[in-house]
Order: sequence, then structure tokens, then C-alpha cells
Amino acid sequence: MTELAATHGMSESESGAGKTASRFSSRRAVIAAVAGNTLEWYDFAVYGFFALTLAKLFFPAGDATVSLLLTVATFGVGFVMRPVGALVLGTLADRRGRKVALSLTILLMALGTAMIAFAPTYATAGAWAPAIIVLARLIQGFSAGGEIGGATAFLVEHAPPERRGLYASWQQASQAGALLLGSLTGALLTGLLPQAELEAWGWRVPFLIGLLIAPVGLYIRSRVDETEAFKAILRERTARPETDFSPLRDTLGQHRAAVITGFGITIAWTVCTYFFLVTMPTYAVRQLGVPQSASLLANSVGLALIVVLAPVFGAWSDKVGRRPIMLASVVGLFLLSWPMLLWLTGQPSAFNLMLAQIVFAVLIAGFSGPAPAAMAELYPPAMRSTGLSIAYNFAVTLFGGFAPFITTWLIVQTGSALAPAWYVMLAAAFSLTALLMGGKLMRMSAGR
Repeated sequence: MTELAATHGMSESESGAGKTASRFSSRRAVIAAVAGNTLEWYDFAVYGFFALTLAKLFFPAGDATVSLLLTVATFGVGFVMRPVGALVLGTLADRRGRKVALSLTILLMALGTAMIAFAPTYATAGAWAPAIIVLARLIQGFSAGGEIGGATAFLVEHAPPERRGLYASWQQASQAGALLLGSLTGALLTGLLPQAELEAWGWRVPFLIGLLIAPVGLYIRSRVDETEAFKAILRERTARPETDFSPLRDTLGQHRAAVITGFGITIAWTVCTYFFLVTMPTYAVRQLGVPQSASLLANSVGLALIVVLAPVFGAWSDKVGRRPIMLASVVGLFLLSWPMLLWLTGQPSAFNLMLAQIVFAVLIAGFSGPAPAAMAELYPPAMRSTGLSIAYNFAVTLFGGFAPFITTWLIVQTGSALAPAWYVMLAAAFSLTALLMGGKLMRMSAGR
């Protein structure tokens, strides 16, 4: 071998880095990743749950639809910086370590959240108000771009080899948990506060909560050990200082097929997450006439199911494989999106919305529970964070981040509340194709 063993695609066990961590340290690693990940994604996603209120305060317009479009476009702006964050923070995790990158993501997310929490409204600051919001979303997007690659690599590398699906699934469970916290906060505030008070000060509360508890996540992450896989990489780099190592160059040069497969897998994952779990409360209010508090409650039930079921499907994938479960789930998303929305628009009610959210939550959990481990196993340890970050964040930026804008625009252009189903079906078709065409690669890399 003339390069690092990990750079040449050797697994942890092959390079001597596959020492199983103690049960205590593994659990502590899960807690650190989950706590930080929950705080990170709560701060990033809570903006979406208050889209209707923020539209009035920061993007006033004569047309309520135009105002909402500007608000969800700003939600999508945060995703523009995610590929940049993936390139910078994803490679940082492969160069300097998972801990360094993950601590930095929390600090950056806290900065963006603070800017939103204390931002003046349009009535106070005029055009400066939306400008501050846009800048804050760009900072948050940069931070989020480095989170999933580093956190997933951290979880997989701390896991016993036979339980990687379970450990990595906590990445998705904690994302859903973060969305759940945001949804519950939204339901509580909209249920308790009159609209005037919600617009005066209540909308700031969820951002202040995220800001105040960010130091907790930073402290927890600072106390956990670096992964044995990365320690082995550092030892080998020290022993071979002449080796020219570039995570980005080596990932794109040696693992293009893995990046393309991961990109395709992510499309359905991100579109379904941001339509069914972020945009749905607004969709339910505007298109179905369901009260906002009821729509947020239904959303919370769906998110709670994913928190519970993602680890179940992740653990199951350790027994039967990642691909069969993901294939069944994405086929279900493709086949059921249209009829479920047709039923909802024909018979709109809070109860029917709850049932639909339960169905979609099970399917999303079935796909996204095994997905983090499946994507992590596509890359060797020395390029794992870089590869994951690039594949995931470019797909999220192109397909998921603007899903609220695209689905709202489709409804406006077509005049049909069923239009979002077309976008979901297209995303499911892309991911189904990636799973079918990448089957051989996934089988070869399983357990890496």
C-alpha cells in the first residue's frame, strides 16, 4: 500500500481501527451525538413552523401568498450555504476529527439563532429586518451542512459492527426529535397565546429556547472521546507524513459512485421530511382549513412516531440489510402520496390529517432509519464525513430545502392542492432508481 489504508477503502477492521468501544463509551457517544444533533436541527427547523407569523412580521406584502412565498424562500436560502458547509466542515471532520467539527457546528448554529431571536421586525427596521433574517439563515445553513456527515460518522464509528444500523438511526431519530420539539412549541404557543401576543413577542420564544440550551450540547460534545477509527487514521498519517491526503479530492476521485448513490438516496428522504414534517402544518391550514394548533398536533404525532420507529427500523436493518427495508418504504411513498392527499383534500379534518401523518411517518421512518448507516458504509473512515456531507447536503439543497417553496408555487400555478404529491412522487422515483442501480455497491460496502 502506498497510501493510507483508509484512503484506499480499507475498512476499520482491516486497518486495525475496528476495536469495539466499551458499552459505556458507546452509549455516551450516542448521547453526545443525539443531544447536539437535536439542538442543531431544532434551531434550524423551528423557522418553518412559524412561517405564517414570520411572513407578516418580516415580509409584509399586499398579497398573503406572496408574503408566504418570500418567507419559505428565505427558509430555502439557508440551504444554499449547506453545500459550502459540507465542503468546509465535512472535510474538517476528516482532517481534524469529528469532535472539532461537531463543536463548531453548534457554535455557528447558536449565532444564527441569536440573530433571529433578537431581530427587529419590518415595522421597526424596514428592509434591514429581512436582511438580518437572510444572513442568519445563511449562517445556520453553513452550520447544518457539516452536522449530518460528522454526526453520522461519529455514531457509526462508535457503534459495535453488528449494531451500526441502530446507532446511526439515532441521527434521524434526533432530527425528528428536534422537529417534534419545534412542532410542540409551536402548538403550545399558538394554542395559549392570542394572535396579537404571538406576533408581538411569542414567536421569539422558540428561538430563545434553542439559544439558551445550546451550551448544554456544546458541553456534552466536548466531554466525549474521539472515535477509534479517526484515532487510527491520525496515527497512520503521523507515521507517513509524506502522504498527500485530501478528503475532498480523494472522495470525488475514488468514490464518485458512492457520492451519486448517496445523493439519489437522499432525495426522497429530504423531500418527504420537508413537505410532510415541516410544510404540512402550513399546508393543512391554508389548503385544508384545519386549525393551526390541530395541524401542529398531528405533525407532532407523526414526528413522535419517527423518533420511536427510526431506531426500530435501523436495528431491523442490522438483521435483514438496509436496502430491502428502504426499497419497501420508498415504493410506499411513491404509491400512496397521491391517493392520501386526494383523500385529505376531499375529506379535510383534523382526524384525517392525523391518520395521514401516521401513515407517512411510518414510511419515512422505514426509509430514513436505515439510511444513515447505508450511506456511511459507502465510504472508508478517512473520507466518511466528506462523502456523507457532500452527497446529503447537495441533494437537500437542490430538492429538500426549497420543497416548501416549490410545493407552494405548484399549488399557486396549478390551482390544485394535490400538486405537492407530484413532487413527492418524483423524489421517490429518483431514490428508488438510486437504490436499484446502487444495489451492488451497497452490498459490497455493507459493514465497512
